[in-house]
Amino acid sequence: MNSMMQETYPILEMYQALRNQLMDILNDQDLTFWPGGENPTVGALCREIGETQQAYIDSFKSFTVDFSYSADEPGLETSVAQLKAWFSQLDAELKETVAGLPEETIQNKLIDRGGDFKLPPRIQLEVYREALLIFYGKVSVYLKAMGKPRPKQWQEWIA
Repeated sequence: MNSMMQETYPILEMYQALRNQLMDILNDQDLTFWPGGENPTVGALCREIGETQQAYIDSFKSFTVDFSYSADEPGLETSVAQLKAWFSQLDAELKETVAGLPEETIQNKLIDRGGDFKLPPRIQLEVYREALLIFYGKVSVYLKAMGKPRPKQWQEWIA
């Protein structure tokens, strides 16, 4: 087991659990909630974080970040069941990819994020965790606007 799986990944899984808790409190109708203006629906926010996760998965394979991936599977923005299945697949792929990184690669290779911005894989994984936090902050505002109760961990970690 590489050092990222031992030291960093268990913490990431705790953050991913928040997304699973979100899926447990949402229903298909909730995914259509739109607060107005230029804001996306809840379903679109969920699709976007999945696309972001795919970009991070790919970055651990190619050592280049490309955020151009677009999930075009019908229903991702309107079906909690489809989102749960997709997130489960993404989580498994991310875990497998990170687990497969040789220690030498973790210690010596950088991931090119463009514009002379390069990060070691361990920090790249932490930046993905920050993307999750940004997503949770956005969704938390939506949940409050919808009058949806937030799970205890959400109340403690996200507010």
